[in-house]
Amino acid sequence: MNHYFEIKDLKVGFKTFEGYKRALDIEHLAINKGEAYGLIGESGAGKTVLALTILRLLAMPPSVVESGQIIFAGENLLTKTEQAMRLYRGKRISMIFQDPMSTLNPVFTVGEQLRQVIQYNRGTSKREAERIALETIDLVKLPDAKNIIQKYPHELSGGQRQRIIIAIALSCGAELLIADEPTRNLDVTIQAGILKLIAELQRDLKVSVLFIANNPGLISAVCQQVAILHEGRIVEKGTVREVLRDPVHPYTTAFLRAIPKNKQEKIDLKKLVAFGEAVRNGGCAYFSRCLKRQEPCSSASPALKLLGGTHFAACHLGGERGER
Repeated sequence: MNHYFEIKDLKVGFKTFEGYKRALDIEHLAINKGEAYGLIGESGAGKTVLALTILRLLAMPPSVVESGQIIFAGENLLTKTEQAMRLYRGKRISMIFQDPMSTLNPVFTVGEQLRQVIQYNRGTSKREAERIALETIDLVKLPDAKNIIQKYPHELSGGQRQRIIIAIALSCGAELLIADEPTRNLDVTIQAGILKLIAELQRDLKVSVLFIANNPGLISAVCQQVAILHEGRIVEKGTVREVLRDPVHPYTTAFLRAIPKNKQEKIDLKKLVAFGEAVRNGGCAYFSRCLKRQEPCSSASPALKLLGGTHFAACHLGGERGER
């Protein structure tokens, strides 16, 4: 099956003073046209590195793309020149970054920044760019667009700034939207509004979305498919229902159970992860913390195996379900 967006055998690392460190080892990830795909993992798992690799925004060096393919609409992005990639960024693939205050330039109004993006990518006149900017601001449901475009970033709330970032990302007709923890610095009420907006835009504009988060609840509200990222590798993937309701990999199970169900619940880490065991070279990356580890886990890194339906897991104990 030919997917609209697909990653195959992608290996990315960094050269450091302590030696070479591999940050990503993605066996396979595929997104269909108009689908919302979730990527979950703890801090340091490699989520943002993957997003930047897709857009070819990692500095070379110290980053190194060892091998692999990133296929978008039948084209391998890793073989494109920098000049060719400029035709993809913004026009066909856009990204919502984590912190809108560091993304937006504080010395320009949000309207000017939006107009510059539209003029650069679409080649329109200033008047036409301003018209498109007003339409895009209306699209992300910000009231009084003519007043909004005259404001500087610091004059807007966190939720308004994030909607401006979404407007910039969609202003040039992008087909794939990478949302890198877009609700990270927002309170719960504003988070709900941003999630609803992304879901509506994905449905109405038929945009494919790669939604990156460390909270499974956010993924379940927006996405149809999900992958669990650990130490740069996908350890489990499938539909949201398959993975989040019936986890197989011990890391997925521990990750989901580490979230309290209410204020009264206390989490006992000793029942979720092991401690004190050295990591074995060549084995499963989760070996040192896995409560179900066995001898094969220490010597061989498991590949993704089909469990049923669209549910895959990279675990030697792949048939054992975790707690629902």
